[in-house]
This record gives sequence, C-alpha cells and structure tokens, in this order.
Amino acid sequence: MLKRIFPHPLLSLTLLIVWLMLVNKVTPGNILLGGVLGILVPILTSPYWPGRPGLKRPFLTIPYILIVLWDIVVASVQVARIVLFKPRSQIHSQWIIVPLDLTSPEAITVLAGTITMTPGTVSALLAADGGSLLVHCLHSDDPDDVRDEIKTRYEARLKEIFG
Repeated sequence: MLKRIFPHPLLSLTLLIVWLMLVNKVTPGNILLGGVLGILVPILTSPYWPGRPGLKRPFLTIPYILIVLWDIVVASVQVARIVLFKPRSQIHSQWIIVPLDLTSPEAITVLAGTITMTPGTVSALLAADGGSLLVHCLHSDDPDDVRDEIKTRYEARLKEIFG
C-alpha cells in the first residue's frame, strides 16, 4: 500500500523541497501543496519508469563524488592556465574515442556527465551500440593518456558502483 502511494519516495521528497524553494515561503498551505505534488507526480509518471537503476555498492558514490569534485577544481586551474598563458598555436585539441566496458545506461550517463562537468573535456557522442564515447579534450599531447585516465579514474569506479 505504501509503495502504491509513494512509488518513488526520493522523488516525492525532492519535489516537496523544490516546491518550497520555488515559492520561497514555508507555510502550511505550501507544504500541503508541495506534498500533494510530491505524491501525484510520481504516481502519474510511474508507468514511464520501467525499472530503477540498481546500485550494487551505493556507498562508493561518496568517494566517487569527492574524486570528481577534486578533479573539477584541478581541471579548472589547468584550463585557466592553458587559456591565459598558452599561445593558441600550442593548444592541441583532441577528439578521443573511449571504449566503454559499462553496459548500464545510467552508468554511461553518469560517466558522460562526469566528463562534461570536468573543465577541458566534453562528451560529445555515444556510439549507437553504446560501446564507445566520443570525447573532446581542450589540450592533450597524449590522447591515449586521457582515455586511460577516464577509464581508470571514472569508469572503473562506476563499474563497482553499478555492478
């Protein structure tokens, strides 16, 4: 019965919090309306959620997030140095194909998002078969090194998290 009312409890809670932030006032009426939205929206959209992504080792997400945050800070400094101090003729942009061992669409999405969030790289295209990801790198003298770093630093950890 509770699963029928709250098919996606985290989504319900998120909708309530987002609603309260949007109206910028916590009143009983806003809490009630946010609660109603938090119940109705997941119920109405649950047929379109065929399966939830399964996390094999969810507690590994915390170190993964910390690594990504650290990489964002480091890459921001590196990109700033490249843009400010490197002559344009010495910047070597590269297109890199990263073969994927991941099979879960959710894990591939997280990997592509991680690559795009890190300054200096952007994931541009997923192969039709889902077997590789095309990544653009702002500056690299060794594209194989960038590919290997993506695979060991991000993809290997995501394989552990998603199983």
